[in-house]
Amino acid sequence: MSLVSARDLRKSYGLGASSVEVLHGVDLDVAEGEFVALMGPSGSGKSTLLNLIAGLDRPSSGELTVADARLATMGAADLARWRGRHIGFVFQLYHLMPTLTAAQNVEVPLLLSGLDRARRQRQVQIALDVVGLSHRNDHKPAQLSGGQQQRVAIARAIVTDAPLLVCDEPTGDLDRASADEVLDLLGAFNRDHGKTIVMVTHDPAAAARATRRLHLDKGRVVDASQVH
Repeated sequence: MSLVSARDLRKSYGLGASSVEVLHGVDLDVAEGEFVALMGPSGSGKSTLLNLIAGLDRPSSGELTVADARLATMGAADLARWRGRHIGFVFQLYHLMPTLTAAQNVEVPLLLSGLDRARRQRQVQIALDVVGLSHRNDHKPAQLSGGQQQRVAIARAIVTDAPLLVCDEPTGDLDRASADEVLDLLGAFNRDHGKTIVMVTHDPAAAARATRRLHLDKGRVVDASQVH
């Protein structure tokens, strides 16, 4: 069953004659439980496609269904609520709030969930345990290494138990050892917990961890290789 389905997906920026089409009719299916790597040169449309899948941007035309929701038809408030339930985000530069502790950063996606404080704290503790950082609950980002900050960001992404993780260059700012730790975690979430992952990366070593690699070039999917 497809968790993500795109048909003739197009995205343009600008107006009128100055409009630039970044995605040129992308067709894509991502099945539940897949780990997909999106690769391609800079400017190929990888991050644009990821942002559309995550509901951070809207397509100019075409059909896009994610987790049974047609994103283009949703209002801003409904889309925000949908993202909170269905999407976990992992970014290259972590996007942690510097004045908050690790635990407080992980709790952020739960603040609008309606859960009481005790339940939120239990879920935060579980998420930090899973990424091996429960002993750093009270540390702020500046007190953590880059790899530890990214693990906090992953804990934040999984704390709501969202079915889809979207990862934009999650190892791009890390050394090889830290990158491998992050990729081990993502692989475990996919393999052991059934999380669907769509990851943009320039790193062949990161892409090799995925179960399928898609290659974008000039706004189109030009090649897909199935990994067994």
